[in-house]
Amino acid sequence: MSDTRFTGTGVAIITPFNNDFSVDHPALERVVEHCIKGKVNYIVVLGTTGETATLSQSEKSDVINTVIKATAKRVPIVVGIGGNSTSEVVEGIKTTDLSKLDGVLSVVPYYNKPSQKGIYEHYKAIAQVSTLPVIIYNVPGRTVTNMNAETAVSLAHDFSNIVALKEASGNMQQIMEIMRDKPDSLSLISGEDALTFPMIALGAQGVISVVANSCPLDFSIMVEEALGGNYQLAKKIHYSMLEFIKALFAEGSPAGVKAAMHSQGLIQNVLRLPLTPVSDAHYQKLAELVKKSK
Repeated sequence: MSDTRFTGTGVAIITPFNNDFSVDHPALERVVEHCIKGKVNYIVVLGTTGETATLSQSEKSDVINTVIKATAKRVPIVVGIGGNSTSEVVEGIKTTDLSKLDGVLSVVPYYNKPSQKGIYEHYKAIAQVSTLPVIIYNVPGRTVTNMNAETAVSLAHDFSNIVALKEASGNMQQIMEIMRDKPDSLSLISGEDALTFPMIALGAQGVISVVANSCPLDFSIMVEEALGGNYQLAKKIHYSMLEFIKALFAEGSPAGVKAAMHSQGLIQNVLRLPLTPVSDAHYQKLAELVKKSK
C-alpha cells in the first residue's frame, strides 16, 4: 500500500528573496499560506524550485523552520536533501532535524554521470539512514543521467522506505514501464506540470508542482478530479492551464513562476545568480496569463 501523504498535489515552493538577496521570510510565510488555501496536499521545501543550490546551510535551516511554523501541521512537509556526493547527502540526512518533517526528496546525483549501479547504491545508502520515507527524483534534464525503469523499480522492491518516485524524464514509455512493474507500495508522482494529467490517467498518484506556487487552487482541483476519475473536467482544466505552464518554463525555472507570483503581489521578483529574472516582455505575458486564469 502506498503512502497516502504524498498523494495529490505537492508544491515545490520557491524561496523568496528581498532586493538585497537575503531570504524574505514573511514572503515565504505568505507563499505557504497561499498554497494551503489553494488546497495543495503537501509542501516540498528546498527543492530545485527553491533555488536550494544558492542557499547556505544556515539559510536552509531557517527556511525549513519558517515553513514548519507557517504550515502549522496542516499539511505534510517534504524536505529536499540531495547532491552528487553520496557521503554528503547521507550526512545531510543524519544532521538535519527531521522530527517535524514527513519525507525526504532526493534527486539522482548530477554532474558525475553515475551508472545505474551507482544510482542504485546511492539510493541504497540514503534508504539505510533515513528515518523518514524517501521520494527518489529522476530529472535527467537537470542531472544529465536518467534513472531507468529497472533501477527505480528495483529500489522500490528492495527498500520499504522508498515510497515514491518523482518522475520528470518526460519519457512516457519509461513511465508506463514503471507503472507496469512497480510494487503497490511505490507512488509514481509527476515531476512535470504539463504531463500531470496524462500521467494520472496512466496510474500516477499526483504531482510535485511548480505552477501550484502561483495557481494552486486550479491545479489542485485538476489533480483531485483526475484522481477521482472525472477526466472530462480534469482535461478541461488541464488544457486551460497549458499555455500558462508552457510560459512558466520558457525562460527558465523558477524565473517564470517568480515573475508570475510577483505580478500577484506575493513576492519580490528576485533570484540569486546564476539565475536571473525573465525578460520584461515575458514578464508582461506571464502577468496577462495570470489575470486570465482568475
